[in-house]
Amino acid sequence: MATIHKLHPDNPQPRAIAQIVAALRDGAIMLYPTDTVYAIGCDLMSKSAVQRVRQLKQMSNDKPLTFLCSSLSNIAEYADVTNVNYRLMKSLVPGPFTFILPATKLVPKLVLNPKRKTTGIRVPDHGVSQTLIEALGNPIISTSANQSKENLEDEDFMPQSKNGKRRNVCELPKIELFDHFYKLVDLIIDDGSDQTFEVSTIIDLTDDLHPQILRQGLGKFELS
Repeated sequence: MATIHKLHPDNPQPRAIAQIVAALRDGAIMLYPTDTVYAIGCDLMSKSAVQRVRQLKQMSNDKPLTFLCSSLSNIAEYADVTNVNYRLMKSLVPGPFTFILPATKLVPKLVLNPKRKTTGIRVPDHGVSQTLIEALGNPIISTSANQSKENLEDEDFMPQSKNGKRRNVCELPKIELFDHFYKLVDLIIDDGSDQTFEVSTIIDLTDDLHPQILRQGLGKFELS
């Protein structure tokens, strides 16, 4: 059963933050709000927690996981950022953008794309997420609270509505979303803010001279 923490969106209560961080360091996984959709997350450096997130999402180890950093300089610790990419990213963070970049050795192998050695990183424009990252001292895994392509037929991730149709978990109202994950995660974070159903925009920056938009989401970006 999950512990539910209700936090102020702008000034999260220090005591609650300390409790959440202690649980994350102990290997807990959580459902939490970001500046895009609700996400399933854990401490990037907790191998057991990352494995639990993969199991919950039914994601194989060759599927990379995105994580959240506190700032652009924090990203540079976990990814190789060229001067060209730095200038581009500086204009977009914090915000609803995921950047695909070559990973440094600080990124656990369990998170990476094993063939490309790349990782997806975001800097959220979200008070609670930022507070958790800074208090934890490590990036936080952030995978949307929906089904992956590998579990499209999984009833746990396609709950039934009153008319009998299956729905993507990410499309559930907040109260139903919390109810769905109550027995699946250790922590549920509620900052009282309005729920959004739009995902981040993904930009592949592995070739800094030829960035590619892999997914158009909430972040507005056009290639010049």
